Amino acid sequence: MKDQGDFRVGDVLSVGCPFTPARVERVVPGDHVAVRWPWWQIDGTGEFGQWDGVVVLGVGGSGHPTPEAAGELFRTDPPPDRLKAGDVCRVGVPPTVVHVTAVDDHDPPLKTVWLPRPTRTVTVLRRGLSPDAFPDDGHLDGPGFTVHPGDGIPFTFERLMRPYEALQPGDEVGDGRAWRFDGPWDWTAFDGAPAAGGPAWPLVGLTRAGTCCSVEEAAAVAASTANGSHGETLRAWTALTATSPTP
Repeated sequence: MKDQGDFRVGDVLSVGCPFTPARVERVVPGDHVAVRWPWWQIDGTGEFGQWDGVVVLGVGGSGHPTPEAAGELFRTDPPPDRLKAGDVCRVGVPPTVVHVTAVDDHDPPLKTVWLPRPTRTVTVLRRGLSPDAFPDDGHLDGPGFTVHPGDGIPFTFERLMRPYEALQPGDEVGDGRAWRFDGPWDWTAFDGAPAAGGPAWPLVGLTRAGTCCSVEEAAAVAASTANGSHGETLRAWTALTATSPTP
C-alpha cells in the first residue's frame, strides 16, 4: 500500500515488521514470552499509568494455542521454546495474510503508557481465524489483533484485495432493486426483501454522502462491477482469508 493510512473493513492485507533485536525478560512455557520492546518509548510523565517497557507475546501450548496466541502477529527468532530470561532474540512479524475487521481513528490520540500515542487502530484477523474465537481482553480487541500504524513499530502493509473498491460505506446503488452498501458483506435492500446472495452485477451508482452520484462516481461503480458477480468476489475473498465474512 502506498498510503499506509488507507485501511477499510474487508481489506485483505499482507502485514510484516522487520525482525529487531530484543532482550527476553521471562518465558512461561506454553503461555507467553515477555520481551523488552524495541520500538515504543516509555511515557515518563506517568499521566496514564506506568509501563516497564516490556510486552508480552502469547505463544500457546503445543497443538492447543490460546486465542491470544492464535491471533498474535509477532514472532521471536529463535522461537520461545528455545529462549530463557536474559537471552537476546529478534522479534518481528513475518509476512502474514490478515483481513481488516475494524478501523478506528483517535482524536485526541489514545491514552497510553507508551509513546508515540496511537492516532489510529486497525483490527485484523490472521488467515483462517474467525472473530468468534476471540475474547475481549488484552490487545485482542474482540474481533482480532490490534495494530496502530504510525505508532513507531515499522509495520509494512501490502493490500491483496479490497472488495467493492469503487464503493464507499453509505453508498446507495441499484441493480433493479435499491441497496445500501455498508461494507463488502453488509448490504441492505430498501424493499425489505432478504439480502441473501447480495446484489446482482453490474451496479448503478445512485447516491453518495446523501447526494446523487457524480457522472464520474457512477461510471466507476459501473466499470468495477461490469464483470463477475457478488458471489465471485466473496469466493475470491474467502480463498485469500480462509474464513467466512462476518458483517
